[in-house]
Amino acid sequence: MCLFSPNTDALIPFRSRATSDRAPDHLAGGTPAALRDDLISLLGNAAVLSRVTDLVKYATDASPYRLFPQVVVVGDSLDQIAKVLRYAKQNHHSVTFRAAGSSLNGQSQGDDILIDVRKCFDGIEVLENGRYARTKPGTTVSAANRTLLLYNRVLGPDPASSSVATIGGVVANNASGMTAGTKLNSYHTVVAMKVLLPSGTILDTADKAVDAKLCESERELHDGLLEIRDEILRDQTFAEWIRKKFAIKNTNGYRLDAFLDCSTPAAIIQKLMVGSEGTLGFIGEVTFETLPLRPLRSTGLLIFSSLHDAAAAAPHFIEIGAMAAELMDGRCLHLATSIPGVPKHWQAVSEDAGALLVEFRASMPEELSQMEEEGRKLSSSLELHEPASFSRDPQAAAILWKVREGLYPIVAAGRAQGTCLMIEDICVPQTHVGDAANDIIALQRKFKYMVNIAGHASAGNLHFLVGVNFGVPSEVDKYAGFMEEMTTLIVSKYDGSLKAEHGTGRNIAPFLEKEWGPKATAIMWRIKKLFDPRGLLAPGVMLNKDPVGHLRNTHTYPEIEHVANACIECGYCEPVCPSRHLTTTPRQRIALRREMMRHEPGSPIQKALLKEYEYDAVQTCAGDGSCEHACPVQINTGILMKQFRHLEHSQREEWIAERIAASWRIVEPIARVSLFAGNLAAKLFGDRAVRAVLNAARRVVSPELLPSWVESVPMPARSRLPRTKEEGAVAVYFPACINRIFGDSKVSRHPKSLPETFVTVSERAGNPVFIPSDVVGNCCATVWHSKGYNSGNILMANRVVESMWRWSRQGALPIVSDASSCTLGLRQEVLDYLTPENQDRHKRLTIYDSITWADERLLPNLKVRKARSATIHPTCSMNTLGIDTTLRKIATQLAEAPFYPLTSTCCAFAGDRGLLHEELTRSATQEEAREVAGQNLDLYLCANRTCEVGMEHATRAPYESFLYALEELTRP
Repeated sequence: MCLFSPNTDALIPFRSRATSDRAPDHLAGGTPAALRDDLISLLGNAAVLSRVTDLVKYATDASPYRLFPQVVVVGDSLDQIAKVLRYAKQNHHSVTFRAAGSSLNGQSQGDDILIDVRKCFDGIEVLENGRYARTKPGTTVSAANRTLLLYNRVLGPDPASSSVATIGGVVANNASGMTAGTKLNSYHTVVAMKVLLPSGTILDTADKAVDAKLCESERELHDGLLEIRDEILRDQTFAEWIRKKFAIKNTNGYRLDAFLDCSTPAAIIQKLMVGSEGTLGFIGEVTFETLPLRPLRSTGLLIFSSLHDAAAAAPHFIEIGAMAAELMDGRCLHLATSIPGVPKHWQAVSEDAGALLVEFRASMPEELSQMEEEGRKLSSSLELHEPASFSRDPQAAAILWKVREGLYPIVAAGRAQGTCLMIEDICVPQTHVGDAANDIIALQRKFKYMVNIAGHASAGNLHFLVGVNFGVPSEVDKYAGFMEEMTTLIVSKYDGSLKAEHGTGRNIAPFLEKEWGPKATAIMWRIKKLFDPRGLLAPGVMLNKDPVGHLRNTHTYPEIEHVANACIECGYCEPVCPSRHLTTTPRQRIALRREMMRHEPGSPIQKALLKEYEYDAVQTCAGDGSCEHACPVQINTGILMKQFRHLEHSQREEWIAERIAASWRIVEPIARVSLFAGNLAAKLFGDRAVRAVLNAARRVVSPELLPSWVESVPMPARSRLPRTKEEGAVAVYFPACINRIFGDSKVSRHPKSLPETFVTVSERAGNPVFIPSDVVGNCCATVWHSKGYNSGNILMANRVVESMWRWSRQGALPIVSDASSCTLGLRQEVLDYLTPENQDRHKRLTIYDSITWADERLLPNLKVRKARSATIHPTCSMNTLGIDTTLRKIATQLAEAPFYPLTSTCCAFAGDRGLLHEELTRSATQEEAREVAGQNLDLYLCANRTCEVGMEHATRAPYESFLYALEELTRP
């Protein structure tokens, strides 16, 4: 029994109650034993997720729909997925594929076998110097584009969710985005594809013999597709109507124009798979023809008196070269003022106003200048709220695009408690987009819904949100009425598309025939039967004869802790979460917490979830805050997990943590002695023996308090800090306690300690610093903050601010920290724990990070002999502080060939969490470690000691403070 076990009873929900949309009690035991054992026997333990936590966390995506899978399979190859399909066919199961789970209409949900294809199906291969990109379906659009950036190329599809949306989902839904329109989407830019059919047959459309092989292995499919093609071609009127339907953006139903655009079965299959939403087969690999990247941008927001006027102006900006003309109404502008950097005067704009986000992109400066001039000329002829202004400032553009791309979650965050938001995206001929926008707003008002609208006006594509509480029958009836009138309006008045770019999904499936009519719909059912005669794949997602299918399997949003209550489970946070490959993501942590709230206290489901939540959510959260930067509404799930850690502490544990803070001056040398003893024991008996002893002790004391042992644990720091003079110093140097405890790496030793190095290079640059004589015993308080020890946090936070106030002569001198996480702690994380007097003192302090100090005060005064190559690890605290780009800048000054990993995220070492949960850091760094391993590098630069330890453990490379390289490369 552990002496200090977490009190998990503290996590019992504060106001849970049984709701109609709760997980059924039989899921408490997880996957049915027979199904679980069959799949484990077939695939192995690692591929099968079967606990109740696994089933609940995969039950939701970014939509208001929720279906509980019976089991989750982590797919790692086409052969493995083929095995699952064969098993499902033999045992009468259905299968649904899921990648990012960013689907807005439930396409990534199923109630039987769910296959996660994101974790193992990632990667991109660049071909012909960037002209083509061969991608795996689990690769995010933004990751692919970061790789293509090196070749000045980009993918055609550009959905707003590109940071989270994967290639597989984008192709399967034919998602397009702001600039893809109808010609640059997946349908037109995919040139080859590997497809796994429900039968287990794998097709490679790049294979010249693919049609012959298809005819041999899938004769019925081969001949059936040609038969449908002949039927469509014989009816010229029908064929022309199909062309007209796809002249505007349309993702409702299958791409019937594939039969008009292609003459061979394999080519038809490739086109049909685009937008098929996982109902016809699995897209195992996609090759795109890429587009030239136009790196120069000029962006502006134009505000009109009415939405109609804004929509009408959009095509004129496209005609003069704009790549995007994005429509937003006045209410969207009001809501967006919650985003940092957004002009507050948007609040004064009328709710009935309309705005266009216009962006010009060019390859040459003179080309961009001409576009800007024509844009100003056009704008001068329009009635605008204020004169048009186009800016090339990338930060200004980033803010505007953050508004546009984050509109859905921004609006959703302000929804009424308990409601979810259905997002719809219709398309009408561009000449009617203003009228259609007004009609939709009138319909929203008629049904007393929140009025909002936005979209890609230049393509006639409009998005709008409807808030529904699916736990209230009258609300469901009202929504059903709205959907009937809305679909009739778009189809009958405008002959438009009921889905423009989000895929048919569960919400529009019952209305497919309303748009397409019986003949086209019957052909779509024939297509489904040819590919999937047993209805194996994604039932109910695209084709659904249930007239109220869009009202089934919906869910509510029960209230949870305030810090995370605004979450809409969009999934934007997941690609940056350190525990994404190990346990849970921020979205899943919140989804699991909400599920606890849907059950009566002590229910089997709630008890099972609470038991698994401790490790899966609370203890394996790095608390790094990366999720906050990715989240459109700035939810930091790490704060919630730290709150839970605090609640789990006993009064005794809080008292001990406070005593440790009070005695930190004594703790530091003890920690150094422990490091020395551990390293000596490892040298004598081996790392494995030390780890075994410590792990045995952890089982007795606590695995959340006593660290384990990893080979990369450094030697202890030198006990004496360098002597410095206060007289003549231009700044106070505060060596972080992690740098006063942790010394050199075992694989990279230096003649000077890090404090000696910093003092030397600062003096060399003519900016001498001094170290206060009583610095030992002071800490940024981050260790107590991250573990949820409030009393110790309060004590240390106030102590260090009082010390800095005194050292800096009441704020007269700046203070420099040599660890980015400590800089973050000193600047931001201490604030909520200070007394009013110390809050006032803190406002008058100037706190530098060593990265900024070197950039502004050292490098301009130093001559650098550049190394050959270098890489960096930008930590989560650097990202939060906004100095990750500064470290990149420093790397370019220290090395001829700096290398910036495309996959770098938080290393999850998180102070000592990497020593408590070694598996967390190993999982968080696996992509970056693979990427770095392929390089031959001289320098591995960082600025946070524990992160350096974590990266060394992951890569076996000597990551260390950039200050060592700076000092060495500037020696006279």
